[in-house]
Amino acid sequence: MKKHLLFVIVAALFAVTSYGQKSAGNPVFEGNYADPEGVIFGKTYWIYPTYSAPFRQQLHFDCFSSKDLVNWTKHERIIDQSSISWLRLALWAPAALEKDGKYYLFFGGNDVHQGEVGGIGVAVADQPQGPFKDLLGKPLINDIVNGAQPIDQFVFQDKDGTYYMYYGGWGHCNVVKLADDFKSIVPFEDGTMYKEVTPKGYVEGPFMFIRDGKYYFMWSEGGWTGPHYRVAYAIADSPFGPFERKGVILQQDPEIATGAGHHSVIYNKKKDQYYIVYHRRPLGSNDGNNRVTCIDVMEFDKDGNILPVKMTFEGVKKAKL
Repeated sequence: MKKHLLFVIVAALFAVTSYGQKSAGNPVFEGNYADPEGVIFGKTYWIYPTYSAPFRQQLHFDCFSSKDLVNWTKHERIIDQSSISWLRLALWAPAALEKDGKYYLFFGGNDVHQGEVGGIGVAVADQPQGPFKDLLGKPLINDIVNGAQPIDQFVFQDKDGTYYMYYGGWGHCNVVKLADDFKSIVPFEDGTMYKEVTPKGYVEGPFMFIRDGKYYFMWSEGGWTGPHYRVAYAIADSPFGPFERKGVILQQDPEIATGAGHHSVIYNKKKDQYYIVYHRRPLGSNDGNNRVTCIDVMEFDKDGNILPVKMTFEGVKKAKL
C-alpha cells in the first residue's frame, strides 16, 4: 500500500506540472459519484453523475460544470425526492440533453420489479443546473419488457433528428423511440414499441455515438460492486444494430484503480478529441459505493476501432470549446 500511496502522490504532482500545463487530475472532483453522463451545452462541459451512497440515501442529484475540463463547479441538489412524487428508494444514472431551450434529465428510480411503481423518469428545467421538476408525475417506462429492467437510460439523437432511448439492466437492452415532447414513447415504423438490441456480454449502462457514419454502441459488463466491472463496445451501420461485440476498451489497472465502468463520451470538435467519462474504485477499496468520477482520453486506430483506454491519475489537459 505504501508503494501505491507514493504512486498517487507522484501522479498528483505530475498532473499539475506536466508539459507546463495543469491537468484535471483523476478523480476530476471530490466525493463519491458514479455513472457520469458527460455532455456539452454551448461552451460548457457538464457532468451529471449518480450520488454514490447507500441505496436509500441516493435521493438527489448534484451536477458539475467546467469551461476547460480542468476546473469544475459543483451545483448542488439539482433535483431530489421532493420533486418526484413516485420516488421511494433511490435515483441514479442521469442522462441529460437540451431541446428547444429546455433541459431534460432522464433517470432511473426505485429499482423497479414487475408490479411495482418505478423505472425511468424524466424531469425538465430552464437551465442546465436546474432546479429540475418531474415532467410526468409518473415513470416514462415502468414495465419490464424483453427482460430489461427499466434503468440506465441513454437518450441519443440520430442524424435525422429522431430521439431514441437505449436502456436496460438485468443483461438486456431495449431501444425505444421518444415522442417530440419526451412525454411518451411512440411506435417504430413497423408498429412495435420496443426493440431488443442486446449484444453479447451486455449487463447495463448503454451509450451510443456516431463517428464517420458508423454507430458506436457501448455498455458495461460485470458486477458494478466488483473489481471486474468494465466497458465494451460494438460498431454497426444502424442505430438498431445488429451489434456484434468488438471487445473491451476500459477495465481495471492494478496500478491505478478497479471497477472502471458505466461511462459516457464527450467529443470536442475544436480539438477533434474524444474523452471517456467514467467511474472507478480506488485501489484497496471494497466499499461498493466508493466510486469516483474520472476523465481520460479515448482514441481510435486507422480502421476506426477504439483503442484500449489508459486510465491515469493526471487526467486530461485543459481543452476549451
